[in-house]
Amino acid sequence: MKNKIVQLNYPDFDSFIKENSVLIDFWAEWCYPCKAQHQMLEEISLQFDHLLSFATVNVDDNKAIASKYEVSNLPSLLLFINGKEVRRFIGLQNKDFLSSQIDRYLNKKNHKYDSAYIGE
Repeated sequence: MKNKIVQLNYPDFDSFIKENSVLIDFWAEWCYPCKAQHQMLEEISLQFDHLLSFATVNVDDNKAIASKYEVSNLPSLLLFINGKEVRRFIGLQNKDFLSSQIDRYLNKKNHKYDSAYIGE
């Protein structure tokens, strides 16, 4: 079964990240690496079907969300578990690396995260 990638907007963003473990792709129509990243995310979403939700946020249409999460580079992928950002990936990511990182954090899903996760 294909894991649908949901398009998020400001009104539903906060509730969606609280209710789901989710990888959110921040992108823009004019960003060519974003398009390549999205194709790869469609493949990865099949691998993590029923374990992780996948969503996109168009930063041009949702500047408030991008600002709130200090997204200034595209593509940016933010991984939320239990409503908290646990990992951030900036720039076009390798499929194998991204899959391994997602798997790592899903395996720690019930653990508490601290704010020093970036650059692990």
